[in-house]
Amino acid sequence: MRRYSRIAGTGSYLPPRRLTNADLAAELATKGVETSDEWIVERTGIRARHFAAPDVGSSDLALKASQRALEAAGLEASQIDLIIVATSTPDMVFPSTACILQHKLGNAGAAAFDVQAVCSGFVYALTVADAMIQSGAAQRALVVGAEVFSRLLDFTDRTTCVLFGDGAGAVVLEASDEPGILASDLHADGKHVGILCVPGHVSGGQVLGDPLLKMDGQAVFKLAVGVLEDAARATLAKAGKTDADIDWLIPHQANIRIMQSTARKLKLPLDKVVVTVDQHGNTSAASIPLALDSAVRAGQVKRGQHLMLEGVGGGFTWGAVFLRY
Repeated sequence: MRRYSRIAGTGSYLPPRRLTNADLAAELATKGVETSDEWIVERTGIRARHFAAPDVGSSDLALKASQRALEAAGLEASQIDLIIVATSTPDMVFPSTACILQHKLGNAGAAAFDVQAVCSGFVYALTVADAMIQSGAAQRALVVGAEVFSRLLDFTDRTTCVLFGDGAGAVVLEASDEPGILASDLHADGKHVGILCVPGHVSGGQVLGDPLLKMDGQAVFKLAVGVLEDAARATLAKAGKTDADIDWLIPHQANIRIMQSTARKLKLPLDKVVVTVDQHGNTSAASIPLALDSAVRAGQVKRGQHLMLEGVGGGFTWGAVFLRY
């Protein structure tokens, strides 16, 4: 009998500090940077985002989301034998945020590591966890996307600092005789490194280069729209499904225009797209599991429905996962 993996529970967490566009515009004005709610909404669809306190790391956000996912799955942390954290904002250079999270959860012995694929990180991590469960290398996995992107922002650049937020989302993935994850499709093309990156690094106790986020927005938009459709169609083909089989599209929450364009290409009405970008901003690897958990807890996503998860991020990386929830 074939072994599958299925989502047993979801969870998410947003830090309490919420900034509307008006709040952020007021803060930026003190730095001589001009923006407005209308300017941000028109270009991105974002109306608010959450920022973590200075002493809060990705592992702290991940802990809250993980506890909620474990509770939803009816499991204890000790029953998890694989922990994967997708993040571009780790607590430390090393060890992994997954190991730090493991200790905070009270788990000992599970394999634990980070995945760095920026905004595609959760799709990558979910695919890895699925493969490990299918192979028998793991029985129950905790897969988390957690970010404190506010630490990477240049608050003198209004084209980027208004886009991002902090948060975490998690799922518990477990072995099953019934199909859960049906197919996935992952890609990367390193020639696009320069259009979205944080080029600084640590050496000799100092930061070398620029440790703040840089983005060519037009280039990212153009690339994202094309590769997201391709990844979704490739995943459907692997699963033996068509556009009509998608009950919900849960895309990386980067920009409402990218999300709307992808939905049109997949012939999906916009009311089948889970949208949280307006309230969360772009939370990078956390955005898909945050959106998934929000939809599950709101009663939108129901058991037995088919979901298309897809993301695109710096690297450039992209991918999709098609699953039966």
